[in-house]
Amino acid sequence: MAGRMEIEGGAVDQLAGERSRAQFDVDAMKIVWAGSQHAFDVSDRISRLVASDPVFRKDDRTSLGRKDLFQNTLKKMTHALKRIVELRLTEEEGTKLRFFVDQPSYMDLHWGMFIPAIKGQGTEEQQEKWLPLAHKMQIIGCYAQTELGHGSNVQGLETTATFDPKMDEFIIHSPTLTSSKWWPGGLGKVSTHAVVYARLITGGQEHGIHGFIVQIRSLDDHSPLPGVTIGDIGTKFGSGAYNSMDNGVLRFSHVRIPRKQMLMRVCQVTREGNVLQSDVPKQLIYGTMVYVRQTIVSDASAALSKAVCIAVRYSAVRRQFGSQGGGPETQVIDYKTQQSRLFPLLASAYAFRFVGQWLKWLYTDVTQRLEAKDFSTLPEVHACTAGLKSLTTSVTADAIEECRKLCGGHGYLCSSGLPELFAVYVPACTYEGDNIVLLLQVARFLVKTVSQLGSGKQPVGTTAYMGRAEHLLQCTSSASSVEDWLKPSIILEAFEARAFRLAVACAQSISKFESPEAGFAEVSADLLEAAIAHCQLIVVSKFIEKLQEDIPGQGVKEQLRVLCYVYALHLLHKHLGDFLSTGCITPEQAALANEQLRSLYAQVRPNAVTLVDAFNYTDHFLGSALGRYDGNAYPALYAEAWKDPLNDSVVTDGYRDYIRPILKQTIFLSRL
Repeated sequence: MAGRMEIEGGAVDQLAGERSRAQFDVDAMKIVWAGSQHAFDVSDRISRLVASDPVFRKDDRTSLGRKDLFQNTLKKMTHALKRIVELRLTEEEGTKLRFFVDQPSYMDLHWGMFIPAIKGQGTEEQQEKWLPLAHKMQIIGCYAQTELGHGSNVQGLETTATFDPKMDEFIIHSPTLTSSKWWPGGLGKVSTHAVVYARLITGGQEHGIHGFIVQIRSLDDHSPLPGVTIGDIGTKFGSGAYNSMDNGVLRFSHVRIPRKQMLMRVCQVTREGNVLQSDVPKQLIYGTMVYVRQTIVSDASAALSKAVCIAVRYSAVRRQFGSQGGGPETQVIDYKTQQSRLFPLLASAYAFRFVGQWLKWLYTDVTQRLEAKDFSTLPEVHACTAGLKSLTTSVTADAIEECRKLCGGHGYLCSSGLPELFAVYVPACTYEGDNIVLLLQVARFLVKTVSQLGSGKQPVGTTAYMGRAEHLLQCTSSASSVEDWLKPSIILEAFEARAFRLAVACAQSISKFESPEAGFAEVSADLLEAAIAHCQLIVVSKFIEKLQEDIPGQGVKEQLRVLCYVYALHLLHKHLGDFLSTGCITPEQAALANEQLRSLYAQVRPNAVTLVDAFNYTDHFLGSALGRYDGNAYPALYAEAWKDPLNDSVVTDGYRDYIRPILKQTIFLSRL
């Protein structure tokens, strides 16, 4: 496999024995993970291309200073663009190449936010002008929404865009310190343009928050334009990690832009300063939001699977205790405590992968509906994508840290790949919507759905189960044996009843208050639990739906079935209080489910290493001495240690000035 490091004396596959125990066709599972043969072929080819290119090496990333790290990022992104052009890669292939380079950069925001914002909110005329420039990268853009004083509350943004009818221009201005744009990636040092969100003011009246294309740097010498104050916001959490990104601060002092640089697909300002709603429904902008959140869920699966791959392989390599009569110690992966912590994370990686694939379909479906002016599913889609973004990113951030702990002390080393992976990933819990705020939006939608059940309005999409209100309020689980917890219908009913009863309980609690808002604020902690239950139900149901597809490959579907039940029954065990307190299951049924879960862990064990092999990650992409494909973790750790800059000299630079005076006691002579 491309990207594997060679170990002195030749590499021996330390995990060959694990792979020989696999009970399924790993090559077929790779196709399932990728989504299609085509997707696999592209990913496999591009990942090998990146892994074999010395410019894309990243093993020194955590030892670089901030300036060197940023220069390294610029070098890699320029080389990536050069390779894309030289090899005439498609947009799909180019996206994959940037993904496997695996270094946060201005490219992420240019392609992932700036261009989609213009596509989603720009008129055809604006798209014709700006998109060719952006696609050729003759301009580099970022997405300037978040401010120093406001993030999640977009309506609270303070930057203003005041229309001047005499000059046919908008005046972009930062009236306060807290109105400074703060956090946009790519802004600090690279971007020439930004989609800036500001309060539209015309004729002395405010008309809400709108987007504007603003040039912020000269295309000749890259200096900030007049009235623009711009810079980097400083070092972020962790070594290397997100510090390769130039997150920026931006302030405007009465910067003028042409009127036509307001994104006007949905709302227009005329030459006279009148504000008009266009024929295009404003709901269309939600299509961009769904696209971005779908991408975030897919990214969660990628990050989680990376961490799990490292932890599973190292758990099979590491041996501790259990030696009898001088024999080999026990593989850490054989301890039940390790399995009960690790295998649910492996199952979660697959679960998030499949719900991410479903979200791609949902994006296509909602886009077609919006273009046909069918807005019936929009509230549900908004809640669904918000909830899944929150759930998957929170779980993934926690899971990466858990994988670090599962790797013991060595997991704390940067060479394990896990500290940097955590530091890179954890911002996902905040950007594109704070996870708690998003869950409260989901909860608000669920309570509203519950309140409308009596009106005859049928719930749609992922809330369709609420249409069986009477049954879900009264049903009790029919599980009477361990085997019953392998029946999809029994699992789904328990999860549906739990989610629905929690939502109903919240609605009933809120109704007791003088105002819905007062009630909502008071029971917000309960609302979070209801929202999480609903989102977990979505993931469980989509995993079960995946099993209903025709999945080729010897033993592949059976392994996916085991992982599906591990995912569901682990959640049942983790949130047992919910299931018991709402009366969905009995304590006896919970004990049966737990017994089945232990049995499932035993079924995962012989396949664990091969299940992470199915991710098809190169050693370059994993960036981990512990997660190497060949299992040679210890030689890799040893080799990585000697690369540290502290080992450039045998006797440290500070010896003569600081250590020798102590040892020779000369440090005290000056006082005599």
